Amino acid sequence: MKVVAVLLALLIALGALLDRVAVVVAEGQVAAQIAAQAGLVGEPAVEIRGFPFLTQALGGRYDEVRISLTGAQLGRPDGTRADVVLRGVHLPMAAVLAGDVREVPVERIDGVATLSYDLLAQEIGGDTTLEPEGDRLRITRTVDLPGGALPLTAVGTVGHDGEELVIDVERAGGVGVDLPGFLVGRASDLLDLRYPVQLPFGLRLTGVAPAGDGIEVRVEADDAVIGAE
Repeated sequence: MKVVAVLLALLIALGALLDRVAVVVAEGQVAAQIAAQAGLVGEPAVEIRGFPFLTQALGGRYDEVRISLTGAQLGRPDGTRADVVLRGVHLPMAAVLAGDVREVPVERIDGVATLSYDLLAQEIGGDTTLEPEGDRLRITRTVDLPGGALPLTAVGTVGHDGEELVIDVERAGGVGVDLPGFLVGRASDLLDLRYPVQLPFGLRLTGVAPAGDGIEVRVEADDAVIGAE
């Protein structure tokens, strides 16, 4: 009986090992496909969760797949990144083995993308700098106004309008200088920003908020189909 118990334990351990090896191989294949299809500089980090993996693979449904992308992989400044969670991923084994995967239904997608302050500052232009100040942003920039160049500073709100990230400055002021009333509105307009966030696969932008190194953009989708567009 002891021999049988030992053999059983070994078989269970071997099965678990093979399961983990299969996960690693599958994660590598997924990462390579994403990098190739999206034209990324490098392969993203992919984690297929759920145990046992082989049962999921045979059933053609994966409980949870996590994908992480860095700014370098996305071709964006440091601090930009994206973390996406796919739940209920339907990928039939037969289609994978036949190399005939044209679309992948996903029951639920949740994602958080961080748009770095350097990226958004480039969109505003000039020598703009952005930094968080509570639930708002501190914005500084040197602009050309009648009378010469003037350093501006302002605090702006962060929100979204549909699929656009919106930075709205209510009032800007010169650093150490009182701006004439007729220049206040013009100066504020120079610091405003509407940044379109391109969302594939039916994703919806659900919220934005300043974070330590960028603005976090939250997205989600139900019953999405990846590869259909």
